[in-house]
Amino acid sequence: MLQPGIKGHHEQTVTPEMSAARVGSGLVDVFATPMLVALVEQTCYESVLPHLDEGQGTVGTLVNVSHVSATPIGMRVWCDSELVEVDRRRLVFHVQAYDEAGLIGEGTHERFVIDTERFMQKLQSKG
Repeated sequence: MLQPGIKGHHEQTVTPEMSAARVGSGLVDVFATPMLVALVEQTCYESVLPHLDEGQGTVGTLVNVSHVSATPIGMRVWCDSELVEVDRRRLVFHVQAYDEAGLIGEGTHERFVIDTERFMQKLQSKG
């Protein structure tokens, strides 16, 4: 059952493929903001996965995260999340991301619980 208080944690090491220069979000070899967003999404979806019914999943719908500090290639980064609101199928998370030197980002992320099969059928009907 989904209830506020569910926590998540995910960590990884920044590789050259995660740099702003590689993903097209800038010209420097630092952890890219789009990769920070991906880290946030992965942390949140993994945290609630064990609490979903069979056949359910979640999709991200809103990310409001500030990226406050650059992280070099090779440094470890991690995200901590907490589910702070459950409104029927809407899930709201508070997130904080860190590297080995301290806070690199924080904010909120929203996800919606979906029936995966029905979601994919609807998607296929788009064309």
